[in-house]
Amino acid sequence: MDNILEMRHITKDFSGVKALDDVNLVVKRGEIHALCGENGAGKSTLMNVLSGVYPYGTYTGDIVYNGQVQKFSDIKASEKTGIVIIHQELALIPLLTVAENIFIGNENLMYGGKVIDWEETQRKAAEVLKSIGMHENVNRKVVDLGMGQQQMIEIAKALAKNAKLLILDEPTSALNDEESNTLLELLLKLKKQGLTSIMISHKLNEVSRVADSITVIRDGHTIETIERDHGTPIDEARIIKGMVGRELTNRYPERHAQIGEVVFEVKDWTVHDEDDPTRERLSHISFNVRKGEVVGFAGLMGAGRTELAMSLFGHTYGFESQGHIYKDGQEITMPTVQSAIDQHIAYVPEDRKTYGLVLIDDIKWNMSLASLKSRFSKKGILNPDAEIHAAEDYSKRINVKADSLTQRVESLSGGNQQKVVLAKWMLSDPDVLILDEPTRGIDVGAKYEIYTVINHLAEAGKAVVVISSEMEELLGLSDRIYVLNEGEIAGELQKGEFDQEAIMRIIMAHSARRETA
Repeated sequence: MDNILEMRHITKDFSGVKALDDVNLVVKRGEIHALCGENGAGKSTLMNVLSGVYPYGTYTGDIVYNGQVQKFSDIKASEKTGIVIIHQELALIPLLTVAENIFIGNENLMYGGKVIDWEETQRKAAEVLKSIGMHENVNRKVVDLGMGQQQMIEIAKALAKNAKLLILDEPTSALNDEESNTLLELLLKLKKQGLTSIMISHKLNEVSRVADSITVIRDGHTIETIERDHGTPIDEARIIKGMVGRELTNRYPERHAQIGEVVFEVKDWTVHDEDDPTRERLSHISFNVRKGEVVGFAGLMGAGRTELAMSLFGHTYGFESQGHIYKDGQEITMPTVQSAIDQHIAYVPEDRKTYGLVLIDDIKWNMSLASLKSRFSKKGILNPDAEIHAAEDYSKRINVKADSLTQRVESLSGGNQQKVVLAKWMLSDPDVLILDEPTRGIDVGAKYEIYTVINHLAEAGKAVVVISSEMEELLGLSDRIYVLNEGEIAGELQKGEFDQEAIMRIIMAHSARRETA
């Protein structure tokens, strides 16, 4: 098998800081090649160099593609050669149709390139969708599609550009298990058709399942490339050791918290859908969390877990919420986010970039944002020294990797962004902390650090709720697990009853009861 790509001695720095230092990468034609490493290791930077996002002249080293040294001036130049990148943040325009999105920037033109041939656009869009097993109406707006379908549209868009080398940056980070499996099966199908893929992913089980080769990058350096041995899945422990520089014998640190009395309780909580007020999105939900306890919420995508968290936290989701919320035995109401903060309730949202951070502001500002009123100001006057000292303290506590506290949050890796969100709510000194997908899109090393933070919160007597799509994560973190299905509590599991099959049995039994009813 010949090499389609060689990246030789790639070095890239930002303001004197080396993001890539003499990195080498060899990709064989027709293989799925994975890039693994911790957040901030340089994976995305390397792929941005390859795709022309960082043009020739802004880095040193050579890109050899199909035997030719390439000097891409921009992303259009790389696309002309068949290199197409799909970024983690999807580049679709929600209010345009599927067909329009597939051919945006790559329009089918007529009359001397002055007019778009819409009939040809729709025909070709249907063809490329069919080639990847999708039968979506090409005139449907992208805003009406699920995240898994949108990811498939991005792949269709790449194939419409005649991609020969497809780069996917965290393609399954926002997908559920079923959608992820569909996407991985598609990559295997495209591989059989001769397409070469480079996949950046933190989901090591997916990487070891589909990748033919894995290159591990750590701190801007190439550590090693691991080859699949005669179809045998690549050992995850070896990948982890390369990524973090040590063996992680236990991915979930031990917790020694003393579980006490009930701190937070919800009874008979019912919420109507925002788009259809006649429909109950959440129905008669009841649960409780004790001091020092980590309670997990399991469920399939769309079960209502995020909607539950947001409806409780300042009524940021839903219509006509009904039911009762108790804290320390007293009934409370949280009609606004500020009222929730005032009552020492915190919520780390699923989408950190949209709801958790002000990306254009610095680390210090983001960390202190939820506590400006209660902790860092007096009579409306900010105490900047207290703000700086607290931000420095929490940055050290949870190991935020940054040049300084004045660094913009948008420039941080995903794992460090997540740590900033956690620090923001830890500074507010919550009694109850709701964590929605706390490790989405971050590497195994950063996950361990966040698990350690969760343990410390529990050991400090906080009541912690964890919502996660990764069942293994819930099993490793939780003291109890509630299973949510179709907007209802389907069941509850104690520590000794935990396993993935038990969770799925509860979901299936609940669905069967609803169908019968």
